Amino acid sequence: MTDIIDELTWRGLIAVSTDLDDLRKALDTGRLTYYGGFDPTAPSLHIGNLVLLLTMRRLQLAGHRPIGLVGGATGLIGDPSGKSAERSLNPRAVVAEWMERITSEVARFLDFDAGEASAMIVSNLDWTGQLSAIDLLRDIGKHFPVNQMLSREVVKTRLEQSGISYTEFSYQILQANDFLELHRRHGCVLQLGGSDQWGNLVSGVDLIRRVTGDSVHALATPLITKPDGTKYGKTAGGAIWLSQELMSPYAFYQFWLNRTDAEMPGLLRVFSLRSRPEIENLEREAAARPAARMAQRALADEVTTSVHGRTETAKAIAAGLALFGQGDLRELDETTLAAAAEEVPHVVVDAGIRSWRADTDDAGARHGEAHAGQVLSVGDLMAACAIAPSKSAARRVIDEGGAYLNNVKVTESEAIPAASDFLHGRYLVLRRGKRTIGIVIRR
Repeated sequence: MTDIIDELTWRGLIAVSTDLDDLRKALDTGRLTYYGGFDPTAPSLHIGNLVLLLTMRRLQLAGHRPIGLVGGATGLIGDPSGKSAERSLNPRAVVAEWMERITSEVARFLDFDAGEASAMIVSNLDWTGQLSAIDLLRDIGKHFPVNQMLSREVVKTRLEQSGISYTEFSYQILQANDFLELHRRHGCVLQLGGSDQWGNLVSGVDLIRRVTGDSVHALATPLITKPDGTKYGKTAGGAIWLSQELMSPYAFYQFWLNRTDAEMPGLLRVFSLRSRPEIENLEREAAARPAARMAQRALADEVTTSVHGRTETAKAIAAGLALFGQGDLRELDETTLAAAAEEVPHVVVDAGIRSWRADTDDAGARHGEAHAGQVLSVGDLMAACAIAPSKSAARRVIDEGGAYLNNVKVTESEAIPAASDFLHGRYLVLRRGKRTIGIVIRR
């Protein structure tokens, strides 16, 4: 069986850790209990959190016992890690609602029927909510030298920039106490987290040593970035959410499908649960047939299935094929088609398909509205969706046989869509050539 440290190293999942040789021995000696924490500071987790979830899953598959901690208490405070300014504190009711959502997302990736390695999920509100200010200061705070707290990179950075409140400054105490509580209650000896959490992780290691004299471990996964070093995001500053309410399964699938060949080796190692031989074989096959995008399709299928399930993944795949002429658009459900419309240039029209007015967004794609006026032809709508640069250019595409309405070739330059052409009574799918898609949405 592959050594789990060797496995994580090959996958590029160890950014920094406490003594790696000691951790390897602890993992090799027998079943080890470990935890990873997730704060409800948003209504969903994102693919950055997915790195930690899959790392936890790998350790469980290697026979170790995971604890998923959802920060019912720390979510009320806010971790300063990775933030250049103070967080806005969310109302308690909002945090409680987000906590329920995130608990269900964490639960998808852990096995709760694995015998002695069965997972558990806890909330740190269970012990932190009962902790008085006096007890916090006397029993926990006395073990935190202020000079050591000030030396944490996140604190130093914030002090040099916008400053930091006592609330966020104290976050490392609360997270360290979580590790101590899980160590006492469940024998937890390893905390996992992102590399931006390293200061908080080692605070827990230090606190356990000071309070109990025990030696425990911490391991941080790296920030996953593109080959050019930039963060992954749907848009600048955006996130790839795990919740289908915030990001549809179709859009999620397309995110993975649209990764470049250069990104795939790193992404497969981090996000696929395939074995090393399977990944290396897939990479060889993909290199031999790059046009088939085998690696992208395999990863998109696997990750979307793990996050959204097989049914939603099948819908996302069917939608992608149908949009590009390899399936029946009328078989797509309205929710999936609506999600697809958000991912491509589109235009909103009045019920009568009248004259249109288009605007240009920041990305340069034209999304517009149509209002009462003269009837619009397919060529007009192609221009409105910006899949043709102008009406005259759209007519030339039609004349040359390169225009499609709902995957049916358009043969007349002045063709007018019929009411029956609207899928689910609302959508027209326009295509220029093989890959340029635009969608018309009727109010």
